[in-house]
Amino acid sequence: MKKIAIFAFLLAVCVAAAPAQESRQDISISGTGLIEPFIASSTDVYVHSNRAFGAMASYRFMLTPTSALEANYGMTYQHTIHYNTNASYNTNVSNRMQEMSAAYVRSFVYKNFNPFIEAGPGAFIFLPVRNMGTNGEYALDVKQQTEVGGIYGAGIAYEISPSFDIRIEYRGLVTKVPTFSDSQLTTNKWYNIYNPVAGVSYHF
Repeated sequence: MKKIAIFAFLLAVCVAAAPAQESRQDISISGTGLIEPFIASSTDVYVHSNRAFGAMASYRFMLTPTSALEANYGMTYQHTIHYNTNASYNTNVSNRMQEMSAAYVRSFVYKNFNPFIEAGPGAFIFLPVRNMGTNGEYALDVKQQTEVGGIYGAGIAYEISPSFDIRIEYRGLVTKVPTFSDSQLTTNKWYNIYNPVAGVSYHF
């Protein structure tokens, strides 16, 4: 009877472990950089920004061994966007940017190296920080702003074990230049933000 109980227990463990081995999911935690390009617009508003740094969490579900769906959430540490036009006014807006995006990912397997490309839609939330970094030559009325855009990217994952890999990627974030709901900051332009990413992923 005891042997039967032990056998049943081992069988149950094997059955429970089998789906886990076939699982096609992973999560990753990454450090990110955010480099916003200089923007010159038809409204005579010129925009530039200092670099930002942040973090991103991602979840992937493998549809096949080489294709996946991905969901991302990221947030940058405070950085400043500078607006000016013909020297008539100069404005600085300190902000944090949040990203919520989804993408289709196509991978290519070469032993322990797995290059991949991805693209998909995204929403970007610009959160102004009312501190000494936010100032201008007129009364500011900056507010939180959400813009819809997209992401694209290419990178490589290096497998360091069956459960872990290291990922390095270049991403592009495409979204409208924020106005923070202040019409005097309007550019009518789109950003193509450079977004280098490096992190570690866990497969389960």
